[in-house]
Amino acid sequence: MPVKILIVDDSRIFRSVIESGLSREKDMEVVGSVWNGIKAIEFIESSPPDIVTLDIQMPDMDGIETLEAIQKINAGRSSSEQIGVIMLSSFTRKGADITVKALEMGAFDFIPKPESRNLQKNANLLCRQLVVKIRDYASTHISPDSPFRPGKIPTTGRPRHATAPSDKDIQALLIGVSTGGPKALAEILPPLCDRLEIPIFIVQHMPPTFTGSMARSLNSKCPRYCVQEAENNAVAENRHVYIAPGGRHMILQHKFNKVRTVVHDLPPEKGCRPSVDLLFKSAARVYGRNVMGVILTGMGTDGTEGAKKLKENGVYILAQDESSSVVWGMPGSAHNAGVVDEILPLNEIPRAIASILDQ
Repeated sequence: MPVKILIVDDSRIFRSVIESGLSREKDMEVVGSVWNGIKAIEFIESSPPDIVTLDIQMPDMDGIETLEAIQKINAGRSSSEQIGVIMLSSFTRKGADITVKALEMGAFDFIPKPESRNLQKNANLLCRQLVVKIRDYASTHISPDSPFRPGKIPTTGRPRHATAPSDKDIQALLIGVSTGGPKALAEILPPLCDRLEIPIFIVQHMPPTFTGSMARSLNSKCPRYCVQEAENNAVAENRHVYIAPGGRHMILQHKFNKVRTVVHDLPPEKGCRPSVDLLFKSAARVYGRNVMGVILTGMGTDGTEGAKKLKENGVYILAQDESSSVVWGMPGSAHNAGVVDEILPLNEIPRAIASILDQ
């Protein structure tokens, strides 16, 4: 069965563009197209879709209010019947702040509305991105008999490597994350910052503007730490979280007896900028084995090659399990490559990290 999609946008042009683009995909069906949240909820209550594309700025009932109403509907549905929501956002700071809030509330992903004056170019770019994200979400969230869904494999426990490190020499924590990341980070970062002292380095796949909004939101949730976008040549300090700026790489270097963040604009690594692989590889050079790696929910394979370099140094690596991931691409890839020491549900990861560092 094709994925059923409801389009919610106050712009008739964008609704038409999205419907036209998605209708060309044989595995997708646009079942509705409405102009505000009130109409969206009416449609959902009478004929629930699998996925909603949701504009943020709409009259009468905006995107956040609509998402909140959808999540209330989801609360009464089984896990296999959850309605996925992908946000359409602007590049403005206000648009980014609202988008991050929506992601923390449970929207599985977002797409910034293209800003080119070429309408056809905008339409093609928007639809290409939507198709990829919809298919990736559907691969793990549509019913078990769907052709989207791959076979399940065991995803808990300690699969291959030695027990967790017992020393107290771990000097930093590395986190790589993509689809579903803002919500995952909002859940695990506050308890981590309550227990840890060491610097934390995060690569979250996002475009410019949005990582700044995410950093501000997370900073408000982590009073013991300073959460910020990384700056070039900044000294890494305890009780600080450094997030790679959107659309830019963050690596680590050891200069003048200090670990420093280096931010640069070299080409994407396997299509990703920022790149988890580049962060992990640089940390392997800087910290040796005195670091921990964590790979959370996300599409693609970013982080696997970097995790291999960390593993050569004997670094302990944790990954989020499939059932709690929005998309099990990144952690699943690392698991299949044999570089993950422990696979855990998201809510157990802070405890596991803290218990290792407290030994």
